[in-house]
Amino acid sequence: MNKVDRTFVEDVKFDEKGLVPVIVQDVDKGDILMLAYMNKDTLKQTLDTGKATYWSRSRQKVWVKGETSGHFQIVKEVYYDCDMDTILIKVEQVGGVACHTGNRSCFYRGGLL
Repeated sequence: MNKVDRTFVEDVKFDEKGLVPVIVQDVDKGDILMLAYMNKDTLKQTLDTGKATYWSRSRQKVWVKGETSGHFQIVKEVYYDCDMDTILIKVEQVGGVACHTGNRSCFYRGGLL
């Protein structure tokens, strides 16, 4: 991951639970892989390590993506939206699987209109 100006972290608008939604996109293919949440500490850890690190709302603990599956997300780019209340990270998805179901993306259902 390239050097990221980490000063933006102080301007991120975390919600009342201290979380910000994170959209995860494949850096090469452009498809959306998942939606997760970060708190200030996991955002800083992600920037420091280059590995996507989230806050698990269901388990109430820090979660390094791939720590059990081996399907790490190597962060290549970080963006934040105009309101500073949503993060977009572009990742290299190691192993090609982002979803706990074994699918490439968590958005494998639907396509209906």
